[in-house]
Amino acid sequence: MGIKRKATTGYIVIMIILFLLVLMCLIPLLNTLAISFSDKVSAQNGNVFVWPVNFTVNPYREILKDTQFFISFLISVRRVIVGSIINIFLAVLTAYPLSKSPAHFRSKNRYMWFVVAMMLFPPGLIPSYILVSKLGMINTIWALVVPGALPIFATIMLMNSYKQVPASLEEAALIDGAGPVYILTRIFIPLSKATIAVVALWQIVYHWNDFFLGMIYMTKKELYPLQTYIQSLTVSINWQDVNNMKGEDIARMLSVSNLTFNSAKVVISLIPILIVYPFLQRYFVTGIVMGAVKE
Repeated sequence: MGIKRKATTGYIVIMIILFLLVLMCLIPLLNTLAISFSDKVSAQNGNVFVWPVNFTVNPYREILKDTQFFISFLISVRRVIVGSIINIFLAVLTAYPLSKSPAHFRSKNRYMWFVVAMMLFPPGLIPSYILVSKLGMINTIWALVVPGALPIFATIMLMNSYKQVPASLEEAALIDGAGPVYILTRIFIPLSKATIAVVALWQIVYHWNDFFLGMIYMTKKELYPLQTYIQSLTVSINWQDVNNMKGEDIARMLSVSNLTFNSAKVVISLIPILIVYPFLQRYFVTGIVMGAVKE
């Protein structure tokens, strides 16, 4: 009975700790959501916690009323699709030979040192910009996806995942006359789909949330991806046009502050990721474990 009571107490303690951790993660999100739907005065006075005060959707109207928002949204969608496909393709191909022993791939150690060096000492911003500029990729989608085309950490995860595949499967395929491409596509990729799903989730989140590359490589605002465009938005009133505004337009502008505006940005940024995440979440733990274990 003592053992059972001790286990029950430990279980309760663990549940309490997990509940507190969930609150620590959830409350800031709820607070941001509540601020985005609150009026300017309530938000600036700190009266908003997890429920909107003086509910308003004016911050969202200010973001959604112009066509550039939707243009930038489509640019980000295209970046996510193109960038993620390139990242996964290159990571899968690079990880396969690196998962072999030096006896099968003599130059493995040399390439591994290069890969690790690139992860620990990434190229600087100025050399990267000069290279992208010389290649003529400024103001193109390639400037957003090519500089990080090979995700090093994802490659190492896939490499460790490939090492978990029994060698007997590859040996049997070689005896049957299968080539490296067939073995990779029919054996290694299907058995590593959990890790590939995790890599895909990481790359989708990265390409969707990144705004810095858009600021560096895009000189035209109409070419900004969504996060860069949202980052550039500010609440401002052109006082020369006030006389042409209706009373409700002026009131709407005055009810929006940078605090509520920025909170609306965050909420909009989260929506696509929240839609994608549930489809890949079931692979997350399995993929992390497979990619982290090294024999």
